[in-house]
Amino acid sequence: MRSFLVALAAGFASLFLAVAPAQAEKLRIALQKTGTLGWELAVIKDFGLDKKAKLDIDATELASTDAGKIAIQGGGADLIISDWLWVARQRAQGQKLTFYPHSSAIGAVMTKNPAINSVKDLAGKTLGVAGGPLDKSWLMLKAFALKNGVDLDKTATVLYGAPPLIAEKALQGEIDAALEFWNFAADLEAQGFTRAVELTDVEKALGAKGDVVVTGYVFDEGFAAKNKDALARFFGAARKAKELIATSDKAWGAVIAQRLGGKDAKTLDIYRKRYVASAPKRSIAEEEADARALYGALAALGGEKLVGPGKTLDPGTFYKDAEGKPR
Repeated sequence: MRSFLVALAAGFASLFLAVAPAQAEKLRIALQKTGTLGWELAVIKDFGLDKKAKLDIDATELASTDAGKIAIQGGGADLIISDWLWVARQRAQGQKLTFYPHSSAIGAVMTKNPAINSVKDLAGKTLGVAGGPLDKSWLMLKAFALKNGVDLDKTATVLYGAPPLIAEKALQGEIDAALEFWNFAADLEAQGFTRAVELTDVEKALGAKGDVVVTGYVFDEGFAAKNKDALARFFGAARKAKELIATSDKAWGAVIAQRLGGKDAKTLDIYRKRYVASAPKRSIAEEEADARALYGALAALGGEKLVGPGKTLDPGTFYKDAEGKPR
């Protein structure tokens, strides 16, 4: 009888282990407070997508993208958002980070001057540039201008500054046009500015076949090798969150309540429209091919200060150990 009871207890224990829910896997994410990953994580939490994916998401909000880079390099985070150009530079310097598409959102040249309708019209004008001389959007715009016979360094008055400062100068009429990040461009659009030069058009003029992914999830190759399934589940939850933000007013309301409070209805509509349009829709192979084309144009202008010692895009820059398409 004693042997029978021991065997019975062992059987029940085995049965319990078989049906007990698997423990959620922890994923440490460092994100910029104002970035759109925060939108998606808010929806993931509100709709229980993390629990469905059996993930315990530990999100840390940071003041800047540079802080996120420090976190991933120092082992303080498993995943951050950054751009493929930075990942390629790190790989060229020996750090095996890799990149999975998150967004193709990119800015534009914004203006209220009716005489500015193309890159050629920037000659003789004052142009505010969000970022510095090595900002990739600025380098692409310069390369595009040169293809159209305009050297912006020589023919335009260029002022560099942080995105909020450039936007404020544009609103005050202190500059003729502003090359802005996508969200600041959206704010200016709501204030009656027009998009004189779309950077998506610039990308295509420089060799891209479509709207190129700009930012992505960045993580270490070693981490990816050990956590392939958890990453795939997270990417799936993030895709679902994007779809909900695009189609569900409840999900969009969660974003507004937690991330975009204070903006008027017109601005919010533009934000949502630009966000939805930026969702990656192409295969990794297509994204990588376009990134490779743009890398050549950027390296030609920015040189080693921008891309590091790598002459071409490192073949491991894009993470391929997930679904073939980001959606």
